[in-house]
Amino acid sequence: MELRDHIVQIRDGLTTGSFPNEASVSQGIVLRFLQSLHWPIFDSTVVCPEYSVGGRRVDFALCHPPGKALVFIEVKNIGKDEGADRQLFEYAFHVGVPLAVLTDGRQWSFYLPGEQGSYDERRVYRLDLVDRDLDECEKRLQRYLNFSACCSGTAVESAKEDYRDQTKKRQIQQTLPQAWARLIKEPDELLVELLTNEVESLCGYKPDLDIVASFVRGQEATHTPQAETYPLHGHSSSTFAIPVATPNQIPHGPALVLKGRQFQETNARKVLIKFFEEMCSMDPGFPQRFAAIKHGHKRRYLAQRKEDLYPGHPDLWIGNSYQLKSGWWLGLHYSKASILKIIRMACDVAKLTFDRDVKVDLG
Repeated sequence: MELRDHIVQIRDGLTTGSFPNEASVSQGIVLRFLQSLHWPIFDSTVVCPEYSVGGRRVDFALCHPPGKALVFIEVKNIGKDEGADRQLFEYAFHVGVPLAVLTDGRQWSFYLPGEQGSYDERRVYRLDLVDRDLDECEKRLQRYLNFSACCSGTAVESAKEDYRDQTKKRQIQQTLPQAWARLIKEPDELLVELLTNEVESLCGYKPDLDIVASFVRGQEATHTPQAETYPLHGHSSSTFAIPVATPNQIPHGPALVLKGRQFQETNARKVLIKFFEEMCSMDPGFPQRFAAIKHGHKRRYLAQRKEDLYPGHPDLWIGNSYQLKSGWWLGLHYSKASILKIIRMACDVAKLTFDRDVKVDLG
C-alpha cells in the first residue's frame, strides 16, 4: 500500500474517532506512516521507541547511523498537543537533534530546534491531515520524514529552506504595516493617481490630485493614532501637510523665495516651474544631478525626454509636461504635497536648506 492510501485510511479513522489514545496514535498512525516512508520499524536501533534523554523519554527517535538520534517524534492524544513543544525542545536540545516532530495523529508540527526564535517561529510547518489537501499531506511527510531523505541530510536541508522562507514571510508581514504607514504619510504619485483613476471610473468625475492626497493622508490619521503631523507654519490647521514660511517671510499665496529673491506665481505648478528654471540657471549641472537620484516608482520628475516623465502614460505628456529653458522636461501632474516633496529633493541635491534658502507657499 502506498503512503497516499495510508493517508486516506488514517483520515477516515481520525474523523470516526478510531484513535482514542497515545498508544493508538503511535501504533496506528505514526508507525504506519514510518513504515510507508521506508523506515525499518522493527529495528529498534533505527526506530527507537521510548528513547532515553536525560532521565526522560521521547516517544520515538529515528536514528542514523543506528543508535544515533536524528529525528525526535513526540506523540500526544488527539487535541492534547498544546504546550508539548516545550518538552520536545528540551529533549532535542539535550541531544542536539536537528529535526523534531510533535503530533497528535492529526496535527503534525515539524521543528528545527537549533534555529532562532520562539517555539512557533522554529516550527517549519504544521500539517493537518484532515484539512490539508491529500497531495500536500503526502508531499510534506515525504519531504521531512522519508528514510533516505533523513539519512542523506536532505530532509533537514529542506526543513531549513522552508524555515528561511517562513522567516522571510514573517518579516514581510511585520514590515507591511510600517511600509503602508510610510506610503500614506508621504503619498506616492502612483498611489494618488491609481486612486484618482478609480474614483473617476466609479462616479465619472476625476477628483483633483490634492483632494486625493488629502484623503490618503486622512487614512494615516485614522489608522495610525500616533502618526507624526506636519502643520503649516503660521496656520492652525491645513488640508495639506505642507510647511511654508510665516507671512512676514514670504508673500501670500503661491510664491517662492529663493535666496532672498521673491517670485509671486498664480498656482503651485508655476511655483515648481519657476523653482526649476532658477535652479537650472544658477547651476547648469543641477538637472543632471537631480535626474540621477531616485524619483518615483517608475516616473521621473525631471528628464531629457518628456516620454520618460510618465512611462506607460502618454495621455499625461500633453498638458502635464513643461520644457524648461535648459531643454529638460519637467513633470507637472502632481499634488501640492508631491510638489513640495520634489522641491525638498531638489534642495538636497543643490545643498540648499529648505525653509532658509528656499521657502514656498503653494497656496
